[in-house]
Amino acid sequence: MRYLPLTPDDRAAMLARIGAKSIDDLFVDVPSAAVVDRGRFALPDGMGELEVERHLSRLSAKNLAAGSAAFFCGSGAYRHHVPASVDHLIQRSEFLTSYTPYQPEISQGTLQYLFEFQTQVAMLTGMEVANASLYDGSTAAAEAVEMARRITKRAKVVLCGGLHPHYAATITTLAQLSGGEIIAAPRRPGQGEDLASLIDGETACVVIQSPDVFGLLHDLRPLAEAAHAKGALLVAVLNEVVSLGLLEAPGAMGADIVAAEGQSIGNGLNFGGPYVGLFATREKFLRQMPGRLAGETMDAAGRRGYVLTLSTREQHIRREKATSNICTNSGLCALAFTIHLSLLGEEGFARLARLNHARAVLLAERLGAVRGVELVTQNFFNEFTLRLPRPAEAVIDALVEENVLGGVPASRLFPGDSAAQSLLIVAATETNSTDDIETYAHALAKVLS
Repeated sequence: MRYLPLTPDDRAAMLARIGAKSIDDLFVDVPSAAVVDRGRFALPDGMGELEVERHLSRLSAKNLAAGSAAFFCGSGAYRHHVPASVDHLIQRSEFLTSYTPYQPEISQGTLQYLFEFQTQVAMLTGMEVANASLYDGSTAAAEAVEMARRITKRAKVVLCGGLHPHYAATITTLAQLSGGEIIAAPRRPGQGEDLASLIDGETACVVIQSPDVFGLLHDLRPLAEAAHAKGALLVAVLNEVVSLGLLEAPGAMGADIVAAEGQSIGNGLNFGGPYVGLFATREKFLRQMPGRLAGETMDAAGRRGYVLTLSTREQHIRREKATSNICTNSGLCALAFTIHLSLLGEEGFARLARLNHARAVLLAERLGAVRGVELVTQNFFNEFTLRLPRPAEAVIDALVEENVLGGVPASRLFPGDSAAQSLLIVAATETNSTDDIETYAHALAKVLS
């Protein structure tokens, strides 16, 4: 029997109280194109548990898993080695059974790792303060834009052409709801951008990603100077946080807010989530930072302890006063991030970044030598873009038959863009062996021959 806690009379009373005639009145803001008539769902009859298990196994077998092939996909989700010790340590009782951090006397495990997580993120990004995580990189970027608009009291936002389209879409969706104006620079794969010319006295912030979606590295200093000269803020975005083990921190180059995806450290691909958003800023902007902040203190007996120092989400204060309407964080993913980075240490993290770059350089050299292939991105970390003599989607499908997951066709990220049809975004990490790289090079030459 279905569990229906409310009777029809209950529902009628609730609708009458809020002045709605029917349930459909609650969905008037949903675009008609997104509404599907219930009668259009052709769902199959139910199956027993054993039949469902067999059916799902057959569906799963159609996929080529990342661990079963030479894997070179990236574009915001990267395959890195996660030590077995990470999965073991996140299950320790002080973390696994710790209560939600609103009651510090019984949640010291959670509060301590959030404090350590913030410290690590601040050090990596070169910023002064960091929050206790957001959903993922895209929501962190959107929150950074809204924060910049609050600080500057301006509406206009400039997005670089190399910003990951999922991040751009999240920023745009949130800005539309709050009255923001979005100016997106044209895409220039593998080339620099003249974003400074788009900044004026009405600009709240400029958002630039480095490495960008095509893998290109950018020097943030000139853009930071141009933004600050017009009273705007610079928001730096990263998809691949491992790059900070080798590259100069955004904070050192003048960024005011840093938003990043932390999946690469401690977290596997996980079929696309959950991931963990990183967010850091200058101390002078602390009160406008979204999410929550864990702090260190002393109890009455003089013992070190941890508490929520700042929590200005709508969960805790009036909605109109909140700095964020995202009312949770990726706590378990943040814990895995903190443990993995602690195990690596500063030298280990830098060594991991150097290994990633070296693998990518070798891969670029081998693939760039294949007839008809052009290396579009010359200055990169562990990801770059190729221009192929044929549509990239067809090439990727053919590479699967050679047991190679060869990257992400740019046309998947930018559908309808004819210029993206021949572009292939390829990533290499420490998980790629020399044999993997040779296998890819030979398979690509075979497919293009």
